[in-house]
Amino acid sequence: MTNRIESMKAAEAALISFANRYKGIYHSLPTFLEKTHSLELFDTPIPKSSLPIKEKKCQVNKDQNETFTMHGIKVTSHVYESHIDSIQSQEQEKREEFPLVVLHGYMNGALYFYRNLLGLSNYSFKGTVYALDCFGWGLSSRPKFTIHADKKKQPDVDDHLLTEQVFVESLEEWRKAHKIEKMTLGGHSMGGHMATAYAEKYPDRVDRLILISPAGVPDDKDDDMESRIKDAPLRFRLMFGFAKRVWNWGVNPALVLRNLPESRGRSMVERYIEGRLPAIKCPEEKKHLGEYLYTNAALPGSGEHALNKILKPTAFGVKPSVYRIPELKVKHVHFIYGEHDWMDSSGGVEALKLSALRKSEGKESPEIHVWGVSNAGHLLMLENWREFNSAMVHANGHGHRLSHHAPTPFKVADEASTGMFFKRSVFRRRRDE
Repeated sequence: MTNRIESMKAAEAALISFANRYKGIYHSLPTFLEKTHSLELFDTPIPKSSLPIKEKKCQVNKDQNETFTMHGIKVTSHVYESHIDSIQSQEQEKREEFPLVVLHGYMNGALYFYRNLLGLSNYSFKGTVYALDCFGWGLSSRPKFTIHADKKKQPDVDDHLLTEQVFVESLEEWRKAHKIEKMTLGGHSMGGHMATAYAEKYPDRVDRLILISPAGVPDDKDDDMESRIKDAPLRFRLMFGFAKRVWNWGVNPALVLRNLPESRGRSMVERYIEGRLPAIKCPEEKKHLGEYLYTNAALPGSGEHALNKILKPTAFGVKPSVYRIPELKVKHVHFIYGEHDWMDSSGGVEALKLSALRKSEGKESPEIHVWGVSNAGHLLMLENWREFNSAMVHANGHGHRLSHHAPTPFKVADEASTGMFFKRSVFRRRRDE
């Protein structure tokens, strides 16, 4: 176990060193600026009493009796500090800025954003970006994921809500510990779902919500799905039935990888990086990213067991957030998808339409925008980091601060325009057939 943790820390340190290759600076720097960025790793105590976790003993870290630990990284841009006064003096509309906090997706960690952390801090977000290892992942505490509720206080609570509470309340305790009054909150994939749940409960703490290829947005229309399976060939019905049972038992990709012989597990991760991330050319970069991903999965399972509480076996949401997002009290919500994303961008477009409908009825609803990043799929922050960073800055209302050399993301004007940019996802093709 100790060796695994040290391997994770070494891979994390290596990715931090690679982060310095992706500063994303588009203007000349003042001669007095000796250091462009400061990076700080931290561990934040999270009161155990704040989370509905029955098992209080961590399988990895030696937590204090009363607290779990949440690991993360903070990046501060001195580039931002050196030129923000001149930029703001030219802006007609002055508004308060807030730091960016980003949450990773399933089987990932904070350093999955190593290509973005420095660049994102240069032109927006008050020059400060936090990336967190979500509870049960990375180098954060990993207790057994046994959730429970006080039925007297929460008689109507279910596993879905309890699971969300673990991630929402751990983030809220982290926020309080760091004395962050308000933030721009971003989340990738599963992290996008949890960011939505946080914004739903704590809207006053979120200035803008940025959902990066988020999981669990579209509604798969259960009745249609069941009818399609019912009419499918027997072999398919048997396969789907078995997969559904395995899913409900809690078998997940991380669990499978952990139980394979190490050589085979590492080989699978290497093939995954080769196949899904051809944009990463450097052999050393691939090596350290592979070590980071493999060790993250090989450490004792915890947060991974949230998967079947949040998503169905079909990978659609148990409670689709397409209906929750238009009712958020946050003023601005932005979706960002990759051009070849397997997540269905129509979920973001549908949320935009539902928001417009609410407004036409005189109801409160966020301003929703959908952006696209070219030459990228679900892992858009790694596949096309420059354009992804631009999309994030645009989503925070600061696209005008970027140099004309910075790539411009695609902005969805209406439902028809999505077909001009996005390739149909696997899920979209399945629903359209």
